Amino acid sequence: MAKFIVNGGNTLEGKVKINGAKNAALPILAAALLADSPSVLKDIPNLRDVSNLCEIIRGMGATVNRSGHSVEIDPSDLNTYETDKELAKKLRASYYILGVMLSKYGEARTALPGGCNIGNRPIDLHLKGFKALGAEVSLNHGIVEVKADKLVGDKIYLDYPSVGATINIMLAASLAEGKTVIENAAREPELVDLANFLTVMGAKIKGVGTDIIKIEGVNKLEGKEHRIIPDRIEAGTYMIAAALTKGDVFVKNVLTEHIKSLIAKLHEMGLEMVEDISGVRVKGNGKLDSVDVKTLPYPGFPTDLQSQMMVLLTQTEGTSIIKETVWENRFMHVDELKRMGADITIDGHSALIRESSLSGAEVTVTDLRAGAALVLAGLIGDGKSEVRKIHHVERGYEGIEKKLSSLGADIKRVK
Repeated sequence: MAKFIVNGGNTLEGKVKINGAKNAALPILAAALLADSPSVLKDIPNLRDVSNLCEIIRGMGATVNRSGHSVEIDPSDLNTYETDKELAKKLRASYYILGVMLSKYGEARTALPGGCNIGNRPIDLHLKGFKALGAEVSLNHGIVEVKADKLVGDKIYLDYPSVGATINIMLAASLAEGKTVIENAAREPELVDLANFLTVMGAKIKGVGTDIIKIEGVNKLEGKEHRIIPDRIEAGTYMIAAALTKGDVFVKNVLTEHIKSLIAKLHEMGLEMVEDISGVRVKGNGKLDSVDVKTLPYPGFPTDLQSQMMVLLTQTEGTSIIKETVWENRFMHVDELKRMGADITIDGHSALIRESSLSGAEVTVTDLRAGAALVLAGLIGDGKSEVRKIHHVERGYEGIEKKLSSLGADIKRVK
C-alpha cells in the first residue's frame, strides 16, 4: 500500500498538461464493443479504472492493445456477454457493459458495480430505461442480468438527469429498432463526447447537450478513431491548487467552456485568470473572499470539485457555505480535514467553512475526490502530511505527484 508524503508551504508555478477525461474514456471504451471492427482511442488516461475496464473487456474475448495514451480495441472475437465479477465490483463504469451487450447481443450479465462510497448509487434508472426498450431485468444475489429478443425504441423520462443512466440508455438504443427519446437527460461534456464517437461510428443521435436526446437505431456500427476530451475535473483540481498556494500556473489542454462554473467562483473570490484557446492561467493573490457554492448537475458546479473547493474556502476571509445536492454522503473528507485544523461544521447537506490555518497530519483517503482534496490540503499545511490509501486518488489522477512536483510542490509517493 502506497502513500503520499507532502511537505507544505511551496508555491506552485509553471505549466501542467491535463489528460483525457476519465469519465469520457470509460463509456467510450465500452462503446467500442458495439462496432464490428477495431477502434483506436487516443488521450486515454493511464488510470486504475481504465486498466480494470480494459481487463474486463479482454476477459470477454476482445483484443485490447495499449500504447502510451492510445488504446486499440478489436471486438471481433467477443465470446461472452458476462463480465468478470470481481473486476466489475472495482469500478462504477462496469455497468456500461450492460447497455453495450444488451444492444449488440440481446443479453448481458454483470455484478453490481463498485467505485467510491459517496452515497446511495442505485442503477434503477438504468434498468428502467432497459425495460422501456423491451428488456427483461433480473437482480439476484448482486448479479444484474438483462435480456431481450428485440430492443424497440421508446420515450423514456429520467426522474433525475443521471449521467450513467443517460449513457447506458444511449448505448442500448444505438442498435435498437426505431426511435428512442430520452427526456430530462444529463448534459455533461463527457456524455457529448461519447455521442460524438457513436455518431462517427454510424449512430444517429440528436440533441446531446440538451435535456432531450433522440436516437434512431441503426443496424450496425463501424470502429473508428477518436480523441477523448480533456478532463475538466483534473483541470479544476490544478486550478484550485494554484489558487491555494498563491501560485502562478498555466493549465494546458483544458476546454474552459466545460468549467465555467468553477471559473465564475474563482473570479468571485478575487483570483486573476487568463483564458486562451489552449488553457487557462491562474494567478493567486494575498486575499480571497468567501463565497457560497451549491453543487448541481452540469452546467452547475461539479460535485467532483466540491471537496477540493472546500480546502480552498478554508483560506478565505470570512465564512463560506457549500451545499451538496448531488450525493448524500460526500462530506467524508471533512473529518480528515479537521485533523489538519480545518474549521468546518456539517449541517445535513451543507458545510459551513471558516478561515483556518492548516497543519500537516496523517490522513486517510475515503474516495477519489476526497483524496485529491487531502493532497491539496497537504500543499498548504504547516509541516509534513501523510496521505494514506492513495489507490483511490490513482483511480482518477494520472501521476498527480509528478505533476505537482514539476510545479514546485514537495510531494513523494512512497511504499
